[in-house]
Amino acid sequence: MFTERTSVGLDVHARSVAAAAIDGVTGELVQTKLTPSYEHIRSWIQQLPGTVAVTYEAGPTGFGLHRHLSAAGIRCVVAAPSKLQKPSGDRVKTDAKDAVHLARLLRLDEITAVAIPSADQEAARDLVRAREDCRGDLMRARHRLSKLLLRHGIVYYDGDAWTGKHDVWLRHEALPQLEGRATRLAFDSDYDNVLTIKARRDRLDDAISEMAADSEFTPLVRRLGCLRGVSTLTGFALAVEIGDWHRFTGNTIGSFVGLVPSEYSSGTSRVQGSITKTGNSHVRRLLVEAAWHHRSRYRIGKTLRDRWDLAPAAARARGDEGNRRLHQRWVKFIDRKKKPTIANVAIARELAGWCWSLAVLEE
Repeated sequence: MFTERTSVGLDVHARSVAAAAIDGVTGELVQTKLTPSYEHIRSWIQQLPGTVAVTYEAGPTGFGLHRHLSAAGIRCVVAAPSKLQKPSGDRVKTDAKDAVHLARLLRLDEITAVAIPSADQEAARDLVRAREDCRGDLMRARHRLSKLLLRHGIVYYDGDAWTGKHDVWLRHEALPQLEGRATRLAFDSDYDNVLTIKARRDRLDDAISEMAADSEFTPLVRRLGCLRGVSTLTGFALAVEIGDWHRFTGNTIGSFVGLVPSEYSSGTSRVQGSITKTGNSHVRRLLVEAAWHHRSRYRIGKTLRDRWDLAPAAARARGDEGNRRLHQRWVKFIDRKKKPTIANVAIARELAGWCWSLAVLEE
């Protein structure tokens, strides 16, 4: 229940903050414009009557304001923007109105709060997302190079692309086939871009692997690694993106990452559609990629056994059970001639539950 006398809503932007405060005793509404300075915001809040609770929407400004206000003894709630209740007929949106709306929702205790990561967790999350951005940059750079060659009728047929053998082919066979100085300069630019981004990705991989081996997330990463498709990089990304796994259950974590079907039901009709794709898109992509690994026959190879050696016995047993279960699910989908992409999403949703069971597993 809301117990403070004054509720404050802040509409936080990079260069300005719209603030609104509602006094629960007198009903007075106070509105003002503030600078983004944490000290300025805190000093204005401390001038308000009685005890104060503050809320603002999660966004690109991060959680620094929450940490600053909490350190000053002020209760601060960071609201999930997608869960805010808004009047369907309201067609006027301003920063001041948003601040008043937040203050009223806070007083009614209708704010859905997001989980606040620690400073170390947020730093690790930034590192993981930098690697994610680098992966996307590398994919686009490779596409540009391959499509440049394709426009000139040059196609690689001798195995998988972007291997050591393919790299030799690019330099010694593909490049000599290009005609014209301008085309060769374009090839050099695209090829150099691929090498530069790949080197950056490798540096980030090394940094993440080093952090995963010696940090607060290490035990969790090792337990998650008992599942097929969850390497050190994937396990570390899941650990820092989810944060507190205990706020979920095996059923609700699939909803958090947007892997459950959407639903449009009314009265006696019930219609389910495609997955919601809400929540954390980074975790959803990792789970979908990891789910493909469970399609092939389950064998305990050297890579998986090496990861098992680092995990406790209970996690190894749980991981083995999950691997067998997920592969059997794949077999059933194949027998039913289910479309592989749809089947994989279903496997990813169940994989999220197995990851949760290992995350909350007691040492």
